[in-house]
Amino acid sequence: MGVDYYNILKVNRHATDDDLKKAYKRLAMIWHPDKNPAGKRPEAEAKFKQISEAYDVLSDPAKRQIYDLYGEEALKSGQFPPPSSSSSSRSGAGPHYYTSHVHHHQRHPNASTFRFNPRDAEDIYAEIFGSDGGGGGVGSGGGRGYRDGFFRTSNGGGPEFAGPSGSGPGPGLGRKANAVENLLPCSLEELYKGVKKKMKISRNIYDAVGAGKVRTVEEILTIEIRPGWKKGTKITFPEKGNQEPNVIPADLIFVVDEKPHALYKRDGNDLVVNQEITLLEALTGKTLDLTTLDGRNLMIPLTDIIKPGGEMVVPNEGMPISKEPGKKGNLRIKFDVKYPSRLTTEQKSDLKRVLGGVSL
Repeated sequence: MGVDYYNILKVNRHATDDDLKKAYKRLAMIWHPDKNPAGKRPEAEAKFKQISEAYDVLSDPAKRQIYDLYGEEALKSGQFPPPSSSSSSRSGAGPHYYTSHVHHHQRHPNASTFRFNPRDAEDIYAEIFGSDGGGGGVGSGGGRGYRDGFFRTSNGGGPEFAGPSGSGPGPGLGRKANAVENLLPCSLEELYKGVKKKMKISRNIYDAVGAGKVRTVEEILTIEIRPGWKKGTKITFPEKGNQEPNVIPADLIFVVDEKPHALYKRDGNDLVVNQEITLLEALTGKTLDLTTLDGRNLMIPLTDIIKPGGEMVVPNEGMPISKEPGKKGNLRIKFDVKYPSRLTTEQKSDLKRVLGGVSL
């Protein structure tokens, strides 16, 4: 059946030169390889060449006439019959083709002299965007100016267009949608040990060359939380937002948020725990038994007298330091000494006897 160039450009068979140029510009801004991330570039290159070939054929009166009358195969092979009274009623490309718009005033190309020479896709791009009053900002005088620094990579890893000064989107080209941020709640245990989280997202995909429609697809994103990451850390997935015509999809950003913990609080790279002890324990000592965030039992002997409001530091038992693998912050234990609500006369007498000679 052959290739349907009209369908590729999404134009009808009465399309004028201006219609063709507008359709080409719209699709080229979406599928130019330099405007797509590396993982999508092979698909973009194929579609960009397809768009360019369609425009090359339909914008050239001689090529378009042969294509309309005899189809793609005849156009590319140069094998087609001489014009006849019946030639305008058929198309080698299939029964859905018709030729009411054929340029009959043009002299019908002769198969013996016609040779199909497709134009270079990048030359077409440079011509269209470089010769219509700066429609693409691709430079003056045609050529391949976009290769010379007009395209730059954004912070999110996706290419975006910049004019010669690098100051922002060039006129007529798709802007990049604003980034979309989502909170990513993590437990303190997850931030201590690290974890991989899988997030299901739904996004709209615009199929410019295929069906020309918007469809919703679901995708699983894997987010690797590294040990020691802090609240506010951002993980960016370049251009994973919804697709729209002439708009570069938004970056999808997940922002780490920290869930409250029943025992520990985080203070930078340190962990802080509040521990209540009795006055007797503060004076005579005890052994604390704490469960760490990675599930270990941490035995901490209290041998010194603990004063009200006192704090004990346990080195290297805090949060992992993400920029210094193997190192951790401190565990800080803040003590709340619980005093007895009342003492009997006998207890007071005993305390005076025991503590009477103690120097403070």
